[in-house]
Amino acid sequence: MYIPDPHSLVRPQPLPEQPQDDEPGVVLIVDDAPENLAMLHEALDAAGWRVLVAIDGHVALDRVARLKPDVILLDALMPGLDGFETCRRLKADPASAQVPIIFMTGLTETGHIVHAFQAGGVDYVTKPIDPPEVLARIATHVRNARLAAQAQQAMDATGHAMLSVDRQGYVRWQSPSARDWLRPCMGADGRLPPYAVEWLQGGRQAAETDALSIVVDGSHLSLSRLAGDGAGITLLVRKRASAPAPAELAAAFGITVREAEVLHWVACGKTNRDVGEILGMSPRTVDKHLQHVFAKLNVETRTAAASLALNRRAP
Repeated sequence: MYIPDPHSLVRPQPLPEQPQDDEPGVVLIVDDAPENLAMLHEALDAAGWRVLVAIDGHVALDRVARLKPDVILLDALMPGLDGFETCRRLKADPASAQVPIIFMTGLTETGHIVHAFQAGGVDYVTKPIDPPEVLARIATHVRNARLAAQAQQAMDATGHAMLSVDRQGYVRWQSPSARDWLRPCMGADGRLPPYAVEWLQGGRQAAETDALSIVVDGSHLSLSRLAGDGAGITLLVRKRASAPAPAELAAAFGITVREAEVLHWVACGKTNRDVGEILGMSPRTVDKHLQHVFAKLNVETRTAAASLALNRRAP
């Protein structure tokens, strides 16, 4: 039987980051059993897939760091870094978190299967491996992953971005723009900054405004809740124009300087409490100024007033 050299199977020319639907793409097989590598490599190669292999978890992490595959076939039990821990590390890295991972295991006990899914796997196949079944599962998961990636790219094309976080602020997935825009303020553990987590959990008067404004590398970003479930929350990320200076707002809208100062900070995404602390007044006084601004701008909400201010557009 021909057993390929794992180090000889890495192709030097990477595929585009998002292959076309008629291009099968790249599969990484991670297994310490040479006979499994040989059988799967032959079947995948015959089906038109480009194949990378790794004989342990550490080599797999190195392969993925150099060329992101479209799907990973991962042996659950390997010496050293096992498949479960390898999967957890891949899912913790935003660059590889969205790659579907299919476990290969001879362990059919429910506890082991649950362990595989808890680690981040999307599916599993049992040994001995049936190549046609593996090919069918790979095709399904790659197709689903590509559809999700296309949806994220479509959102980015509108000038917005999306990400999903759990209740503690850890990123579950994110579109390319969200990753780029938020990278400077994200923690090394892939978590939103503490003040954003506080807002996410309702600690920053979340009922007062449905968005959080943050400044990252000079850009004003707005985080808004789109949807939520028991596991996490999907957020819309928008880049906003810088809020005009209060003097410019006063001249554009015919409001007082104090009202313009309040409007400026509201346009920056600040709550009434924040504005009061900045301007040295009570939240109640801030609200009174806002009511005057709403009446003069002929709007009913702070979001509408902020939109007019950011666009420097009179009502």
